[in-house]
Amino acid sequence: MERSQERDGAFLVIYTFVLLVRPAAIAAVSLSFAEYAVAPFYPGCSSMPQAVLKAVAAICILLLTLVNCWSSRLATMLMNVCTVAKVFSLLVIVGGGAVVLGQGRGYTEAFLFAFHNTTQQAGRIGMAFYQGLWSFDGWNNVNYVLEELKNPKQNLVWALMIAIPLVTSLYLLVNISYLLVLSPNELLSSDAMAVSWGNQVLGDWAWLVPLAVTLSTLGSTNGTFFGGSRVCYVAAREGHMPQLLSMVHVHRLTPTPALMFTAAVALVLVIPGNFSTIVNFLSFLGWITYGTTISCLLYLRMKKKNLPRPYKVPTVIPVIMLLASLYLVLAPIIDHPQIEFLYIFLFLLSGIPVYFLLVHFQCQPKWLQMATMYLQLLLEVAPAIKNVD
Repeated sequence: MERSQERDGAFLVIYTFVLLVRPAAIAAVSLSFAEYAVAPFYPGCSSMPQAVLKAVAAICILLLTLVNCWSSRLATMLMNVCTVAKVFSLLVIVGGGAVVLGQGRGYTEAFLFAFHNTTQQAGRIGMAFYQGLWSFDGWNNVNYVLEELKNPKQNLVWALMIAIPLVTSLYLLVNISYLLVLSPNELLSSDAMAVSWGNQVLGDWAWLVPLAVTLSTLGSTNGTFFGGSRVCYVAAREGHMPQLLSMVHVHRLTPTPALMFTAAVALVLVIPGNFSTIVNFLSFLGWITYGTTISCLLYLRMKKKNLPRPYKVPTVIPVIMLLASLYLVLAPIIDHPQIEFLYIFLFLLSGIPVYFLLVHFQCQPKWLQMATMYLQLLLEVAPAIKNVD
């Protein structure tokens, strides 16, 4: 009974992540991929055609759908190759910045006037944090594929302890390099900052930067796709999504329906959205979820001290996380209210009637059952008790 209540309490998180958060993340990163993939074909242009960017982003999503449906091993190999390209591109940018600094060139005064002409409004600072923290948000993708990890009690902790400090250090050094090489006007006007940096530092080898960053963003999209589809798959297996989404391909052993559903929602979100808008409102919803999750963790730590805890952290860490979540959610609303925040709240609340209708009372319309049967035959998928890949 307690296990069932825990699953029921998780429905709103699953509802928002499956229908909006993960597909929107895929849409945002694929748009970033498109900017760097297209940048070499529009030299000197500060703004590229939106139709071209959205078409390339859609091709990226469709390509990754095919890869992930074909083989989870192939998707993992692609992720590894892209990770190597990402680390290489970051190291090149860091090294290039160090050379510029050593030669006495660069905009060193940028560090003295880093906050010149900036605002101190709490809401604006919160929105700026959305853009910055988005770069580090991939830490939770590993959690979504916990079933597919070997020795997760040890390997998950090691993955986070190694990856997060490494990524944080590299990103900080990369931003220092950008500030050294690019003027404030160039930083503000460039849609593809790494490309602008490469044009000034690498000369004839500047083409390496958009290539490496394109592979990097492709890998990020693939990682988000891989993790997001697993959330959808497991949610359906637990009865929180249509049964079809819990099925795997009978030959490929991949969660094909979940992958296709995630891709379809991401494609819809690519059409009207742009990177900054998606990141801002996605981060707002994400930090609501993070804050709620952390508050539940603190509640369980106080009220149910004897529950098994495979992963233990000092209480001060979730307290700081909760305070940060409260600030990032409330400050933009109070200081700079927007109607879109209301839409996000309404979307979140819409999960309550959906839960009672489809999950608690298990109302399954006959057309949905018929559609599940026909799509199961068409896609060659079958139910799975646990992840078999």
